[in-house]
Amino acid sequence: MSSFLDRERIVAPPGFSRWLVPPAAIAVQMCIGEIYGFSVFNIPLTRAIGITKSIDGQDWKVPQVVLATYSLGLVILGLSAAFLGKWVEREGPRKTMFASACCFCGGLVVASFGVHIHSLLVVALGYGVIGGIGLGLGYIAPVSTLVKWFPDKPGMATGMAIMGFGSGAMVGSPFAVELMSRFKTPASVGVGETFLVMAACYFVMMNFGMLIVRVPAPGWKPEGFVPSTHERKLVTTAQVVADEAMKTPQFYLLWAVLCCNVTAGIGILAQASPMCQDMFGVSPVVAGGFVGLLSIFNTIGRFVWSSASDYTGRKAIYVVYFLLGCTLYCLIPFSQSINSVALFVVLTCIIISMYGAGFSTIPAYLRDLFGTFQVGAIHGRVITAWSMAAVLGPQIVTNLSAYQRAHGVPKAEAYNTTLYIMAGILLVGFVCNLLVRPVDPRHHSAETGTEGTPARA
Repeated sequence: MSSFLDRERIVAPPGFSRWLVPPAAIAVQMCIGEIYGFSVFNIPLTRAIGITKSIDGQDWKVPQVVLATYSLGLVILGLSAAFLGKWVEREGPRKTMFASACCFCGGLVVASFGVHIHSLLVVALGYGVIGGIGLGLGYIAPVSTLVKWFPDKPGMATGMAIMGFGSGAMVGSPFAVELMSRFKTPASVGVGETFLVMAACYFVMMNFGMLIVRVPAPGWKPEGFVPSTHERKLVTTAQVVADEAMKTPQFYLLWAVLCCNVTAGIGILAQASPMCQDMFGVSPVVAGGFVGLLSIFNTIGRFVWSSASDYTGRKAIYVVYFLLGCTLYCLIPFSQSINSVALFVVLTCIIISMYGAGFSTIPAYLRDLFGTFQVGAIHGRVITAWSMAAVLGPQIVTNLSAYQRAHGVPKAEAYNTTLYIMAGILLVGFVCNLLVRPVDPRHHSAETGTEGTPARA
């Protein structure tokens, strides 16, 4: 089995179409992107004992469930991607995707057992820890592989893969809801059984991607490929290894760029439904539809904006993300003051599209600065910024808005200060982006050629 999974076994033969690789990447990313739709399990898990309603002292609370699953899973995603990134580059995408499938789907099985015995600790171990490791491996391996296959369109390539992650909730949420409705009985809310079925389905789909993925042969280039001329000073043909990248200011500037972009966006995304209801008095059903619309723009933005960066350059597109985003955040209170739901929806949809784009553009930005040799490992370390932002953004929005209401600010206006703070955070990211310069040649690796072919020990 180990030889079948080795990198050497999946080097693409002459004539292999690189367009077979994106479906492999999307298959994996769409499965692990299910975490974005985990909220459909929150209420059922708080009724695992009471079935029709929560029983105080016996059933779990929503904050406990969210912390043990969604929050813990995202934190472990960032940590596992950071610590295992070099292993991913060394062993190749097939072994990594298989490991991701085993961890993510195995985590769902363990979580199912945790639901069965009603142990939140076991659920956290399964979905948060084991599943989180699968998330980290499955997130960076396809992205790293696509960057190597599409040196002429790195933004488009990473956009395709990470668009798959963003669309995971669009598929996984209704699938989970349908399964829970079928498995629900007077003695079960159907979550444990749903986890098992999803684990089986996702394992098949992720291993489909594992089987068809390939890596380019050493020295391979697309036919007629000519390096682009935009941002020539930033786009390098040299290679920087992951450990050396962390000694450069560029690494920390891009970490801050991603953290600022995600903090601002995820704060809105996490509170989208209550914010819409508080600011405009709409019904929960309408607010739910608004959340679904944001999910669509989050997904589309990952592909459209990132693809555009192939023409504008990564630094220029982040200027758009930050300056346009800052302006739009400042306009949201105005939309509330004139009671224009339509303007509010337009503003937030554009903001969330750039939030998603920040995820898909950063791997191409890293490739421009550090080369392709260990871009997956470098990317894994940078997305720890996501773990930080996943805590900062929602906490800023929820706590500050609650503080405002507690001090007499009308609930319709309670988010205004928060929105201006988010605009300020984007300005910090804007400054960090402007400070990005080419990597000093002293950090370039002498052990890899311009092709970045890894040497096996």
